[in-house]
Amino acid sequence: MAAHFNKLLFAAMAASALTPLTAYAQEDASAAPEAAEERRFGAVVVTAQRREENLLDVPLSVSAFNGDLLADLGIQTLDEVAKISPNVTLEVSRGTNNTLSAFIRGVGQQDPVAGFESGVGIYVDDVYLNRPQGAVLEVYDIERIEVLRGPQGTLYGRNTIGGAVKYVTKGLSDDPTFKARGAYGSYNQADIVASASMPISDTVRVGGGLAFFTRDGFGENLFNGDENYNKDVAAYRVSAEWDVTPDFQLRLAGDYLSDESNARQGHRLIADKFAPFTYPVLPDVYDTRAGLNVVEQDAEGKGVSLVAEYTLNDNFTLKNIVAYREDASTTPIDFDSLPEADVDVPAIYENDQLSEEFQILYSGDRLNGIVGAYYLDANAMTVFDVLLGTTGTLLSLPGLNAQTYGEVGTKTWSVFGDFTYDLTDQLALTVGGRYTEDERSSIVLRRTYLGGFSDFFGGAGAPIATTSNFDGSATFDDFSPRVSLSYKPVEDHTVYATYSQGFKGGSFDPRALTTAAPDTDLSGTVTPDEVTAFMLFEPEDVDSYEIGWKSNMFDSRLQSSLAAFYMDYKNVQIPGSIGVDTNGDGVADTFAGVTTNAGAATIWGIEYEGNALLGEEMFNDSDMLTAGLSVGYINAQYDEFINNVGVDVADQRKVQNTPELTGSVRLTYDTPFNILLKEGRLKINALTSYRSKTYQFEIPSALDQSPYALVDLGLRWQENDSPWGFSLNAKNLTDEEYKVSGYNFLNAAGASTLGLEGVLTAFYGDPRTITFGVDYNF
Repeated sequence: MAAHFNKLLFAAMAASALTPLTAYAQEDASAAPEAAEERRFGAVVVTAQRREENLLDVPLSVSAFNGDLLADLGIQTLDEVAKISPNVTLEVSRGTNNTLSAFIRGVGQQDPVAGFESGVGIYVDDVYLNRPQGAVLEVYDIERIEVLRGPQGTLYGRNTIGGAVKYVTKGLSDDPTFKARGAYGSYNQADIVASASMPISDTVRVGGGLAFFTRDGFGENLFNGDENYNKDVAAYRVSAEWDVTPDFQLRLAGDYLSDESNARQGHRLIADKFAPFTYPVLPDVYDTRAGLNVVEQDAEGKGVSLVAEYTLNDNFTLKNIVAYREDASTTPIDFDSLPEADVDVPAIYENDQLSEEFQILYSGDRLNGIVGAYYLDANAMTVFDVLLGTTGTLLSLPGLNAQTYGEVGTKTWSVFGDFTYDLTDQLALTVGGRYTEDERSSIVLRRTYLGGFSDFFGGAGAPIATTSNFDGSATFDDFSPRVSLSYKPVEDHTVYATYSQGFKGGSFDPRALTTAAPDTDLSGTVTPDEVTAFMLFEPEDVDSYEIGWKSNMFDSRLQSSLAAFYMDYKNVQIPGSIGVDTNGDGVADTFAGVTTNAGAATIWGIEYEGNALLGEEMFNDSDMLTAGLSVGYINAQYDEFINNVGVDVADQRKVQNTPELTGSVRLTYDTPFNILLKEGRLKINALTSYRSKTYQFEIPSALDQSPYALVDLGLRWQENDSPWGFSLNAKNLTDEEYKVSGYNFLNAAGASTLGLEGVLTAFYGDPRTITFGVDYNF
């Protein structure tokens, strides 16, 4: 309490695996009609516990969506997967085009600034992404996307406290392949995606892919004429596989992404509050009047990985994963979305990481498991100005500027193990654990400038005060166990109970003011130790309990997965910012970070995912109608929330980005259908997704999003025995307007707490779009 007051069991599905939501969907469109029993939902083979198993036997909550389904639903970016995943929130972070905010079961992190670690791990082909910049991945040339709910880490990779999302690219074929797709749609959307692979010998295969995604803006910046919410993204991948011997394989992969879309500026929800100008609220939520233009929006990311796998014998396999990644981005964020220079925030992010992971896998008659070690050396740099207006301030007459420069280094290592023993043919016990040690080093330099932006952004502002000058480090360690018991009472039914613990290391608040550190020992001098304690926030941890039932019933006509969970979430890290008046004139002339381990939360809920075969051979001898359903209910409440003056305000706080109810219903009809005397098959996907009220921050505000539903429709036709296919996707058919993020610097009375004009700015999800596509598969 004094600290508050003073300041993956990771799933990897087999390359050919089908998900419970899509087990029927992998048929070749030109295939001859199959027997009805062969087209029903079959066993889903996964390697979530590092061995091939039926998904019904795996004691964890996991959703997996193959590339074909994602294409049929028109899903283009990673954040859209949340529509079909219960109790999951994936959003584009406020004021960015490709930074991801992720929450699973109420656990996550919204702040992208260096110093805050995500509560949800994002992986690309087993490589953990240490920072959220560039994590809104384009979905192309993909094998599947997996979503794991609950703490992960006893099997491999970085420990994650809330869950993990894994993006798995396609492997290379022994035969030459070529795939291409072109699409054109609303707002002049124009996409081109192509991939190819070929063997260059009996043991070596190479391949690559490229993608270009462009679109006009959904709205306009009325101040400078720029398109708002446009898109201009290019992405590339290359890979090579070498079977050195029948027992030793190497895979080298690299990727690159460039995002040159315009700055995504927000929609101001209130009229301006300061004379002499009067700007009413714009009628179009995608329009803006943002005037900040000292830097252009630009983002670039790239990475390379090498995976080596050696099979020693029938029981032991060795695997090593080494990877390097880096990204850099600049972004102009105009908090108040007005032409005036008030709370204008240009920012620079630069990140790099080197990771190494080694695994020893064992597979026996009754005992199966893994032991391994993981190491990560990562650096993150963030610098941003906050230009604050003064009386009569215009863009040409800048006022005070509160600059923040931060560097955060992370060196972490861990050892882990996880073993399952089959006590009987029906009963299995899993025991795992992970020891983690995190070393966090931090530099925080905060200065006040007068006369405009700093030299980082080409300005002529001069520093007049230093409000933070910190250079420190801290080490955190933790042991996280996992125990699971699974039982198969009869064939195709599994019940399980699992306990797991999650951990996220502490760090230093990158926005805090060292000059505000208190003299806690009343010695008359603030010591370096007191400054470090003031800047520091501690690790958070969670105890998670889960019971579940998985089944395949009625002659494979119904597959379902039901889970109930309870989480004791402790020392929750809550970042925030407040305006600060340093000269006593009653106007905030800078701002300060306020990050504390706010207290504790209790989170419990249920999740259901299922598929039903509703009908087959209804109108012809090979049609099929199926339904997919996902439902998530979560009750998330703070038991304790200590504010910055030491008062418990838990009854006034909400768990952010965690709607109480999420769900989706999908109907798929697959039937023979002839066009212009050409025989083919038509697949129709109708998807409705729902989210109840969502709180953007812990304190309720006008940024909170009321309940809403999105309706999508996808059509795909392919001629029999032809490589050509045609698709039509309509998304958000009802043109729903819904907020996904925003900024709020108003108090309960509506007065500004930072800047003169007041800040209440929202960012919105995509409007209705219709896209026509043509694809070729050789």
